[in-house]
Amino acid sequence: MPRATKIVATLGPASNEPAVLERLLRAGVDVVRLNFSHGTADDHIARAQRVRDAAARVGKPLALMADLQGPKIRVGRFAEGRVTLAAGAPFVLDAARAEPGDPGGVGLDYKDLPRDVRPGDRLLLNDGLIVLDVEAVRGEQVHTVVRVGGVLSNNKGINKQGGGLTAPALTGKDIEDIKTAMTFQADYLAVSFPKSATDMEMARQLANVAGEPFKHKPALIAKIERSEAIPQLEAILKASDGIMVARGDLAVEVGNAAVPALQKRMIRMAREMDRIAITATQMMESMISAPVPTRAEVSDVANAVLDGTDAVMLSAETAAGQFPVETVEQMALIALEAERAEDVQLHADFMDKRFGRIDQTIAMGALFSAHHLGCKAIIALTESGSTALWMSRHNIHIPIFGVTSRPESERRMALYRNVQPMLMPAHTDRDQALADAERLLVERGALMPGDTYAITCGEPMGHPGGTNMLKVCRVG
Repeated sequence: MPRATKIVATLGPASNEPAVLERLLRAGVDVVRLNFSHGTADDHIARAQRVRDAAARVGKPLALMADLQGPKIRVGRFAEGRVTLAAGAPFVLDAARAEPGDPGGVGLDYKDLPRDVRPGDRLLLNDGLIVLDVEAVRGEQVHTVVRVGGVLSNNKGINKQGGGLTAPALTGKDIEDIKTAMTFQADYLAVSFPKSATDMEMARQLANVAGEPFKHKPALIAKIERSEAIPQLEAILKASDGIMVARGDLAVEVGNAAVPALQKRMIRMAREMDRIAITATQMMESMISAPVPTRAEVSDVANAVLDGTDAVMLSAETAAGQFPVETVEQMALIALEAERAEDVQLHADFMDKRFGRIDQTIAMGALFSAHHLGCKAIIALTESGSTALWMSRHNIHIPIFGVTSRPESERRMALYRNVQPMLMPAHTDRDQALADAERLLVERGALMPGDTYAITCGEPMGHPGGTNMLKVCRVG
């Protein structure tokens, strides 16, 4: 069995060189994330080309994800680069302050903070390591008392416990970055800090307009980072192609203890709604500087796999860590081991399900037939990739091969759990398409003489959404 769970790796100084990129792809990376919080438009365009060149050399389908920065809800800079805050000391967050900060206060990149808070609110800085209690708001100044002290350095993030900051999900920078991402046809666009379906709908409209000259429409991933997004989760999912369980900022807003249950709920809901789920943040954090993960990290990755996530994501581990390739290798091994322990419960999955579309019904029929017949593979001849996506929402220990004539669909399917994308020339003749798909899998070693497999396609050929045929075959 090939590994079902996909791996997203963030590009950075540790992984930017072509030789390292190739090693990462061979180690198991399926999606490369470009973090738009760092670098210029030209940097991102050059990196995207470098990644695509590496994928071509390795001969591997690979998706590119452009991750937007979102609003900068951060403190300003300090005269000495950092200060040490003592518990019980006063500290002023001043939106009007232009000079560098000191132990008594600091300026703000986020100028609307004084209008978003009131006495009694609690602010969490630097991923919750610093805790401030708001005592008063006077003009542009937020007067606080340090509840939990420590070292606070330049440009650290600010969260409000329980949420409530009004910063829009899409900034002027994000809008320009969407245009940049469309010039290299990013397969996925990750939107930071959405609070509602409207944020995602706006991002899709901007992306579609920017992508029109290139005839490209990216898939959208909503990064669930704000507490306000939780009650709106179903609507956000409907407006998106998938979600990222972004456990850093989310944990600061809702509390660390609430995140594991939320993670399971979000992944389950995404699968039920035929959407993608990515689990992110600190998955292999210790491997930034250590050659092996902690046992807690192994359990964390394995549990995300058992939850049904499509992908697990690495951030600083591959962007700036000392062991980027080793980290990917370890993550791949953990995912494989966890997948061996999965239960296949197709009967329970299909109980009381109703399918209103022919193509979706065919996809489910292929899963059920392949499971009961012990098929070695399921082949979905697909233009858009939708048939393969529907199949991938259910655990089945049979690899699904998404065979398409569209390079953009091949790249997009690289993120789907248990889907192996393959490119094949377009056909108008059904029988020839079926024969060529079988030959392709035999050549790849996925099928052997005597093996049975299930295959789906649409008649007439070449029409997205037209899957209407299921056939079970034996390799001669």
